[in-house]
Amino acid sequence: MTPAAPVSPVTARTLHKTFRRATGETVKALDDVSFEAREGTLTALVGPDGAGKTTLLRLIAGLMKPDEGMLDVLGITVADDPQAVQDRIGYMPQKFGLYEDLSVQENLDLYADLHGVGADQRKQIYPRLFEMTQLGRFRERLAGKLSGGMKQKLGLACTLVRAPELLLLDEPTVGVDPLSRRELWAIVLKLVHEDGLTVIVSTSYLDEAELCDHAVVMHAGKVLAQGTPSEITAKAEGRTFIIETPKGMPARSLQARLFQQDGVIDAVPEAGQVRVVLAAASEADALPLGDGTLQHHRAPARFEDGFMVLFAAVAERTRTSTMTLDQPSSQGSGAMAVEVQDLVRTFGDFTAVDHVSFQVRSGEIYGLLGPNGAGKSTTFRMLCGLLPASHGTLRVAGADLRTSRAEARRRLGYVAQKFSLYGQLSVDENLDFFASAYGLRGRRKADRIAWAKQQFELDAFSRLPSGQLPGGFKQRLAMGTALLHEPDILFLDEATSGADPIARREFWGRITALSEQGVTVIVTTHFMEEAEYCDRIIILDAGRSLAEGTPAEIRAHAAAQDGRQPTMEDAFIAIVETSRDGRAQQRPAG
Repeated sequence: MTPAAPVSPVTARTLHKTFRRATGETVKALDDVSFEAREGTLTALVGPDGAGKTTLLRLIAGLMKPDEGMLDVLGITVADDPQAVQDRIGYMPQKFGLYEDLSVQENLDLYADLHGVGADQRKQIYPRLFEMTQLGRFRERLAGKLSGGMKQKLGLACTLVRAPELLLLDEPTVGVDPLSRRELWAIVLKLVHEDGLTVIVSTSYLDEAELCDHAVVMHAGKVLAQGTPSEITAKAEGRTFIIETPKGMPARSLQARLFQQDGVIDAVPEAGQVRVVLAAASEADALPLGDGTLQHHRAPARFEDGFMVLFAAVAERTRTSTMTLDQPSSQGSGAMAVEVQDLVRTFGDFTAVDHVSFQVRSGEIYGLLGPNGAGKSTTFRMLCGLLPASHGTLRVAGADLRTSRAEARRRLGYVAQKFSLYGQLSVDENLDFFASAYGLRGRRKADRIAWAKQQFELDAFSRLPSGQLPGGFKQRLAMGTALLHEPDILFLDEATSGADPIARREFWGRITALSEQGVTVIVTTHFMEEAEYCDRIIILDAGRSLAEGTPAEIRAHAAAQDGRQPTMEDAFIAIVETSRDGRAQQRPAG
């Protein structure tokens, strides 16, 4: 007798799920979604915010029911017995419920208690969890005192405390630095490859999908394609090229121009050049810039290229010219926009920023990078005048922040990591409020609001509450409000987090245009490829400066791997690990 085929731990067929907003509008979160997760494999749900990834994971976890369709998990019809499913799975949502006033050990004990894990089982499970997450020496540390990456690892350990048969991870690396992201993925891959655990992970990081056995590409509640990562990558075969940057032109300027061209699906800076994905391979010989034809060579396709081919066919795309300021920056070209000398910030006996110095010239794009807990956010807040320095000199837009903080703030714009506008106010009401807050009045105020709506294509959403804007337009509104008073310096704190790839490319096109008109931009990001847009970069860890230089100078810190040139992420990890190894060797034994 032929043995029966093994039952897939997750089988979904034609799932539909609709939500109704407070305004009465309906939103289709899932639209005819089908897929399977095979036993002992790693499945990625890939797509930007609003794709339906979280809704699908919640259905699998039995936290809500589909409107239509069939969903079996571990041989159980979830809608019939969600509790039976929840007793056998582990689910780590985006905001995992750690108790920040409890220690690492106490958090683990609490979740073990909740799941009925006895003392004998804990003796077997805890040592492996501590070894896997490298949290053993932090048992007594309060969860609230952990870095972002360590919190994610503790959340994963709490999810695994009862040895689930299926593990669901919702954006586990969002907001996590590259080093912590790599460590977290090492744990996940070990669970799959060595323990045979079935894992489904949602992610907006396209390089993470390449590590998986099966990828489900989603957008606006629909499945665009699914298959092995190599099958998704193959959709871009023959269309990917490296374009050489003309002498004297920053790669970001070439990227912004190429991305606006018909026939170009994607364009991103890469190692001082620009990587493009074309609608058809035959168009590679006809990419003009000015009077010349650009030099180029073919490049092997990668998962992100295949994703962009799929995504570009359905996503909203604008091919408008990049933004133009009413009044270019008042700072002279090459003038010093930011001067930081011997900057220190302490909190009690803890030093968050430890004697950091750097300078940023007018019109530069400057990247402030580092692992979670490196001191980036503290430095950022001091630069914005939101936090006083404990020691050192800090001049922004010509003003000393020790004595003239209010004067400096009038010349700054700020876009936060999380949407920080008033969600209940309409687009027009938000623009009106912030224009008034910046001291704009009368005709000047009306002109600037009209400018922002035109530049960011917000007219169609004038009366819509800003909290209901599509993700990419929330970002546009945040940028519009930050630029109403035409600041000399723009601060971007993880401003593209959660944005879809096309929105991120368009965003950086606008930033490039601002820089070309003299606006100074200081940016933090965990997307290392975005550091390629910067003129110069500083990498911090433990409050100290580890390296500073151009992207090429930073990449030189890493060696070539597997026949390929080092990426910015390779360099970031090499710099941070070398510094940490050095500090570890300096610590006294015992």
